[in-house]
Amino acid sequence: MKIRPFRGYRYNPAKVPDFSRVVVPPYDQIDPDTREALHALDACNFVRVTLGRPEPGDAGDADRHRRARGCLDRWIAEQVLIRDAEPALYPCLTTYQAGGETLSRTGFIALGELSEYAEGVVLPHERTHAGPKVERLQHLEVTGADTGVIFMLASGPAGELLQAAAPPPAPPVAAARDLKGELHQLWRITDRAAIARVQALMADRRLIIADGHHRYETALEYRRRHPGADWKVMAIVPLEAPGVTIFPTHRLVHGVRGFDVETFLARAARWFEIERGPAVGDPAAEARALAGALDARARTGRLAVAVVAGAEAPGWLLALRPEAFDAVPWPAGPSPAWRRLAVSVLHEGLLKPFLGVTEEILRQQTSVDYTADAVEVVTQVRKGNYQAGFLIPPTTPAELQAVVRAGELLPQKSTYFYPKLLDGLVFSRLSEEA
Repeated sequence: MKIRPFRGYRYNPAKVPDFSRVVVPPYDQIDPDTREALHALDACNFVRVTLGRPEPGDAGDADRHRRARGCLDRWIAEQVLIRDAEPALYPCLTTYQAGGETLSRTGFIALGELSEYAEGVVLPHERTHAGPKVERLQHLEVTGADTGVIFMLASGPAGELLQAAAPPPAPPVAAARDLKGELHQLWRITDRAAIARVQALMADRRLIIADGHHRYETALEYRRRHPGADWKVMAIVPLEAPGVTIFPTHRLVHGVRGFDVETFLARAARWFEIERGPAVGDPAAEARALAGALDARARTGRLAVAVVAGAEAPGWLLALRPEAFDAVPWPAGPSPAWRRLAVSVLHEGLLKPFLGVTEEILRQQTSVDYTADAVEVVTQVRKGNYQAGFLIPPTTPAELQAVVRAGELLPQKSTYFYPKLLDGLVFSRLSEEA
């Protein structure tokens, strides 16, 4: 992967003393309520650029994007946003809470050279949909700004890269807390020799897209329309380094005709060992107990999922029997690594054969909703808002890499990388980076 430094645009601390009030999550993590809350935080909040709200009289998204361009131009003219004087790589450190621990994720932000997936330099792990790419392409065309940082994982030994791109011994040039309170810090590396060392270490590395498939494919389409637009802002994190946290994305099922949990469990017993979960009245405690039981089984190599259904009955733990692995009606083609994903076991061994949840239903989300919050699953099912909830253990970095390197895509909604990157800490303008 070819990378290069760039003269990034950042908020001016003399004009914006608290960056936490102006930075934002990626556009696809901003629902209407979050957008309104971000708008209210500060008159210069970056949501006005990345995902401005519609206004009465708008003829379409283009009007919203024109307002975003106007904000950028005005904030740059007023020096609310300033451009660094020298090209830099931007080391970034995220300090966050997960599983009762304080963790750190280190990487760096640079311009990465765009390449088609077929070239094997950048590897996807999930499918994309056309709608978001149309909207993001229009945003790029109108604003002329590369505002959405893509989260990339660099495969290969992590130590040398982490050392070469480590934050310099100086205070960060930017620091902000996201909406969940996690701390994001940013530094600059301008030394040419240091930058050259990072470039050399990256030269033969392949990248896996963690978050940002739609934005990456949008950048490819923009390049097709604008030859020479070969670079994209990327945050690059070593896959094998500590601090890469992947949460599972759980399933909530509704609208399944004739659903009865006892009938479902009786059918599932063909392939799964079924065990009652802990009898815990509090949804949060029950979710933690079920997730802990799944993690314990995953550490011993057992493929298991948890099921909750009804208002009061305890959940169930379903562990696929090793001798039943080949009896599952797997689709033709996927590798053993793909089949051993917990989400694959859930889809192919339970939802499809015993609930009639087809691939089309999963794709269209007509009877299945998704959440990374296990407590929400238990709470919503206990309230009667869903027929059943299915908890799964997380996909591990090693599992992700094994599937992607085999040239495969993971099943839909297999990963939730945490924490999400922030937009607004640093970005570029396309015409200035060609």
